[in-house]
Amino acid sequence: MSIRYDEGRPWKGWYSTARWRKTRLNQLTIEPLCRMCRLQGRFTAATVCDHIERHSGNPDKFWNGPFQSLCKTHHDATKQAEEHRGFSTAAGTDGWPIDPRHPANRG
Repeated sequence: MSIRYDEGRPWKGWYSTARWRKTRLNQLTIEPLCRMCRLQGRFTAATVCDHIERHSGNPDKFWNGPFQSLCKTHHDATKQAEEHRGFSTAAGTDGWPIDPRHPANRG
């Protein structure tokens, strides 16, 4: 018997509601460019309203954020890798990692 990825995740359905579409549109209106692209000096239209913090089905976090706007590439690759790894590998202009959770920044 196979188990679907979405089973046990009723919050997946929240993404198809009018309320989420309104939340997404509001976020993309407030921040129309991908935040991660901007940090790299590029200007790319954002298409994804991303939960900065994992909501894990918590309704308050799901509906109230915090949110950021991302392009699909950054959301589907970079953000997912960061969540899996636990820190960002993005570097500042000096080449040093900017994420305080990066191992190089731990005392």
